[in-house]
Amino acid sequence: MNCYQNNELKEFNRICKKIGDIYHRIALSLGISDSAFDIFYTICENDGTCRQKDICTYSVLSRQTVNSSVHKLQKEGYLDIQNNGKRDKNIILTEKGEKFVQEKIVPVIKMENNVFYDMGFKEVEEMLRLHEKYADILNEKSLNLK
Repeated sequence: MNCYQNNELKEFNRICKKIGDIYHRIALSLGISDSAFDIFYTICENDGTCRQKDICTYSVLSRQTVNSSVHKLQKEGYLDIQNNGKRDKNIILTEKGEKFVQEKIVPVIKMENNVFYDMGFKEVEEMLRLHEKYADILNEKSLNLK
């Protein structure tokens, strides 16, 4: 099998997996699943409410995963669901959900902001520029796959 990856691609993949593992460990330390973490995080970014399809878009989770996790979190008392039509659902934090987000998710976001602060503006700007460039080129090339 010829599955050649240059050293830079291997290193990039390793770093991406390392970051994913860190967020997995964070979710476990909070006593929640990775998908629940992503849902809480996305709702927090959107001031306590957002549509279910926005969660899918921002978290890159499948609709089925988001739907299952949202219903589980609703049963546990963290979220409420408002139907805005056949497929459009608004997800809202309950009082219990707001408390959880303030105590658990907001500190993670503060930590992430501090990482960027520690890196410095120029490095962060360059990292974001290069990641965006990589994503754009990868997307362009992926459209040609058959």
